[in-house]
Amino acid sequence: MLAAAAAAILVGTASAAEPVDVELVLAVDVSLSMSPMELEIQRDGYAAALTDDRVLQAIADGTHGKIAVTYFEWAGTASHHVIVPWTIIANRADAERVAAKLSAQPANSARRTSIASALGFGADLFAESQFRGMKRVIDISGDGPNNQGEPVEMARDSVIRQGITINGLPLMTAGGFSSTYDVSNLDRYYTDCVIGGPGAFMIPVNDWSQFPEAIRRKLVLELAGPLSPAWQAEEAGHPPVVKAQAALTADCLVGEKMWRNRSWMWDQR
Repeated sequence: MLAAAAAAILVGTASAAEPVDVELVLAVDVSLSMSPMELEIQRDGYAAALTDDRVLQAIADGTHGKIAVTYFEWAGTASHHVIVPWTIIANRADAERVAAKLSAQPANSARRTSIASALGFGADLFAESQFRGMKRVIDISGDGPNNQGEPVEMARDSVIRQGITINGLPLMTAGGFSSTYDVSNLDRYYTDCVIGGPGAFMIPVNDWSQFPEAIRRKLVLELAGPLSPAWQAEEAGHPPVVKAQAALTADCLVGEKMWRNRSWMWDQR
């Protein structure tokens, strides 16, 4: 009897969840290596992308014509701040409300870089969602390797086992306060160590001038899917997106090793 009641509650909860095409977690790096100008570029870039006509069209073309999105900023293991809680975007007005929240207050930086804990926090956010997506995606951006928390591969694999796809946006800009923990092959690191799950891909940003277009393109690809005309249009005239690889060439512990070797220095991440 109790089991039947519990099952009924679970079924009722599932049926009450609002269906959407994608549940999308935007996880954005605000470690101290990011300058105030770069933090502003990030916020503005996401706001512009979410209100772009091509992104809105990709949303409208979905089965349900709407997505659910949440946006949080991260740095070390104890630094996760939700800026936009779970919100529906089905039209321009919805997108503009999200953009307004991103512009309401400046971003705050914090020490260290824990991609692993950001992925874990992002996965936990799905449990708080009142929506039921046809797919669930964590879209994570960052300018350095993991140097705090559990190994990033372990965190990634745990998230993937939950049926969540992780896409990446490595920021290879080297324009912040410090390059002490920068790695030259951050794109390869993200490919081998961070992204994963069905259809996972990453788009590198080599200069901040590329950031707004990279975000816009990434959102369209995440929302449209590889078989859609929108995906084909985004691929035309752009380098192909980089997908997760079976054979690894990057050292997934490079950030931890750099932190250990330079721990005598004042940390900028």
